[in-house]
Amino acid sequence: MSATGFVFHRACLAHEPGRGHPERPDRLRAVLERLEGSGLWSELDAREARAATEEELALVHAPAHVERVRRACARAPAALDGDTAVSPDSWDAGLRAAGGLLEACERVLSGAWRNAFVAVRPPGHHAEHDRAMGFCLFNNAAVAAAALRASGLERVAILDWDVHHGNGTQHLFERDPSVFYGSLHEWPLYPGTGAADERGLGQGEGATRNCPQPAGAGDAEWLGAFEDELLPELEAFRPEFVLVSAGFDAHRLDPLASTNLSAHAYREMSARLLELAARHARGRLVSVLEGGYHLGALAECVEVHVGELRAAAPSDARPGGAP
Repeated sequence: MSATGFVFHRACLAHEPGRGHPERPDRLRAVLERLEGSGLWSELDAREARAATEEELALVHAPAHVERVRRACARAPAALDGDTAVSPDSWDAGLRAAGGLLEACERVLSGAWRNAFVAVRPPGHHAEHDRAMGFCLFNNAAVAAAALRASGLERVAILDWDVHHGNGTQHLFERDPSVFYGSLHEWPLYPGTGAADERGLGQGEGATRNCPQPAGAGDAEWLGAFEDELLPELEAFRPEFVLVSAGFDAHRLDPLASTNLSAHAYREMSARLLELAARHARGRLVSVLEGGYHLGALAECVEVHVGELRAAAPSDARPGGAP
């Protein structure tokens, strides 16, 4: 295994959900500028995101949903719901967002990378089987988890620390015991799902673990729930691959929530999750950007997170090209 990977595509900057929308292209620009201005950038193996195929999207999404998004983008500007709008370039951005995570997972599975961060937009964890919502067109993490299962892995874990619960990801796998979904989030908050008693359905009961936190909670509360509730269940699940829906909107400066995390909390969660991945998944962990709407806080937290990814990669890693 070699470097920490970094996946990005400039098409993701062209997705324009509308003037004043919080999920704006400047989010990615802030991340890129922060990493390029630090010593981390030169240590990452950066690659362009490929586009997901419609067959790959169909692993979790109804073909009618994929076609609905395509048609909306073709007649854009258009709205898919009250929060989720598209521009003419959103179709390519959506395919690159899902495909970028697939690209990273493929490289980690092959042994080319130890771990990776995927800096793409639009985000994904609210997208349902047949519905775009909450700024999300396609469920990037869910597509990747389904592809990993199709590749032959028996147990895939998705850890979601976005401040908003990943309703789409939970619903797509809540009957599937082979995919563990764990979430830390503020509650009650959009989208209104993610109560502690939502533990999965049928054969998947027990493979969902929600740790809702009240408004005003900070590092102590989130790290306590992470350590005492989520990690033990992840340990028992013994994932062969770990995916992270890495939203950074629980930071105290974020305008869309009322949680009070610092960058330290993201450093600690990253480090502990990487240790778990080393024990059970040969270090195989890939994270994908979800939320985070204060540009400075987002950039700082991504730098902290990617720094932990890089620290977990072997010392003989060699960086590659750039997108």
